[in-house]
Amino acid sequence: MAPGSHFDPRLPNTKESAMKACLLTLNAAFLFLCVSMYLGTGWSMVLFSFPVVPKLTVDNYYLVFVPEVAAATAFFTTMTKLMLVSCFVMTWAEWKTHFRWVPIVVFAGVIAATALTMYYIFPLNNAMTAGIKDQAELQRTLASWMTLNKGRVSLWTLQWAAMMLYFGIKSKGRVEEAK
Repeated sequence: MAPGSHFDPRLPNTKESAMKACLLTLNAAFLFLCVSMYLGTGWSMVLFSFPVVPKLTVDNYYLVFVPEVAAATAFFTTMTKLMLVSCFVMTWAEWKTHFRWVPIVVFAGVIAATALTMYYIFPLNNAMTAGIKDQAELQRTLASWMTLNKGRVSLWTLQWAAMMLYFGIKSKGRVEEAK
């Protein structure tokens, strides 16, 4: 492990360094929780929501789609802001190690997914919230929405993989140190 890493056993064993290590670990765990929530939400959409899209009509799509998306938007907007702060903290903590790339990759993924959402997915959400009365227009809108969300799920999967790699490598180092 690189000196300076917050898991570095060579750091002085003081209450202050132990507290710092604990807080930085909690920060990384929080970021992993957030990327896991995105991963789960995204793959849940792909596996369970997308298959019913062909059955949605102008008469039934609203209740299935709009309240769920509105609730997710409210929740994930706040969570995304907290993720960005967490990425900055983790980048600062890992800056002198090769692990700095993990929060940088997650940060870039969050920014890309947020831009995709704001500029391409939100307009489709807004159209569906306003009410679509033509079945062909609804299916075109939903097809675009699903395609864009597949891209977003790919970004969320990349973020999760980066954090999983981080904890996997850190865990491997801890196991090797214990031998």
